[in-house]
Amino acid sequence: MLLIASFYFYATWNYKFIFLLFFSILLDFFSAIKIENTSNNKAKTFWLTLSIGINLGFLAIFKYYNFFANAMSDLLSNLGLHSNLKVLEVILPVGISFYTFHGLSYIIDVYKSRIKAERNFVDYGLFVAYFPLLVAGPIERATHLLPQIKVSRSFNYQNAISGVKLIIWGLFKKVVVADNCSFFVNQIFNDIHHKSSAELFFGMVLFSFQIYGDFSGYSDIAIGVSKLLGIDLLINFKFPYFSRNAADFWKRWHISLSSWFRDYVYIPLGGSKGTKSKHIRNVFIVFLISGFWHGANWTFILWGLLHALLFVPLLFVVSNTQNEDNSNLKAFDYLQFLITFLLVSLLWVVFRVKSITEAFEYLYRMCTFNGGSLKLFVTNAKYELLFGITLLSTAVMMGIEFSNFKKNAIIINFTKYTAIGIVLLILLMGAFRNPMSFIYFQF
Repeated sequence: MLLIASFYFYATWNYKFIFLLFFSILLDFFSAIKIENTSNNKAKTFWLTLSIGINLGFLAIFKYYNFFANAMSDLLSNLGLHSNLKVLEVILPVGISFYTFHGLSYIIDVYKSRIKAERNFVDYGLFVAYFPLLVAGPIERATHLLPQIKVSRSFNYQNAISGVKLIIWGLFKKVVVADNCSFFVNQIFNDIHHKSSAELFFGMVLFSFQIYGDFSGYSDIAIGVSKLLGIDLLINFKFPYFSRNAADFWKRWHISLSSWFRDYVYIPLGGSKGTKSKHIRNVFIVFLISGFWHGANWTFILWGLLHALLFVPLLFVVSNTQNEDNSNLKAFDYLQFLITFLLVSLLWVVFRVKSITEAFEYLYRMCTFNGGSLKLFVTNAKYELLFGITLLSTAVMMGIEFSNFKKNAIIINFTKYTAIGIVLLILLMGAFRNPMSFIYFQF
């Protein structure tokens, strides 16, 4: 039933791409069995290479072909040559990066004998296509999710209540915080040449809260829905805007992706072993691939490169932020939070804009202090009210985040009356705008 529901869920976006998802599941399912059934290393490597090659091939065609075609055309044009490369008139399948990574981790784990090949096609198909995480994660591992799929589950009232609270909290983050922030963010980023430095700064900060509310909100909804079904998904966010440095940030932001790159790219490359130069090389490779994973644009590659530049200096400092006591924070801790947040926010500008030129233009105009006008937010009563709601809802979100951060636990606990009030607010805010898709659907 869950597998059928997952395929139906995906078909509501575009039924034509069901075949692509089904073929990917079929390929990895049989490739894993072939790998496990043979003792010939060459045969094992063949099936592994076939599975990885076809999966990445689909990803390359749909997500990256036009990027490389345009880049090659620009290069040849600059050399005075003509290019016959044509761009493809295709749309990017929703969630292809996420379900491709599900399959890749599974086939690699079977090849490395970390997990047995699954013989039940329905169970394996559900692992890849499970609807709460199909289009925007978390990126699950077969070692974690498959055993939960295979066991008999029964309804648990306390889990259900916890799940509903997470769903409500996720919708609050998305509809009340992220979508309200996006109202101002879109106007600022779409017209940076006519905005003051103060407005550009607010645009940068609001986008930081927008992308966090949007993406972590989706993860909360996915985890909450899964709790109703008796399945525990991986935690994907753990208070990332209370990070002490770039390394700490990536332990807290999109955890399922950063841990995926650690286990399947960084460690196989050698990780922190060997010389310091090799260690630095591995860090740059991982961040560049991570940036490119987010989208076929030079801005994402630059975003990954800049994060690597923030990360590398920390390799020379012995620090373990995992063991920090968050219940007794000092002034220096708050300073670290602020500096890390501002640095991450600056890089979110590169992530958000359409071109590298536009990124530098935005940051340059913001830093020239050409005016402190906030006319965008105070031109009329409607804008002032919406801006006030945006600031208040963001403050509530971050206040609860900070409380949980100090406890080092994700606790969403409110009374039924508070829940009803939040639901009414979600419905009210959602009624005044068109439905807005989640940011990470495009990846």
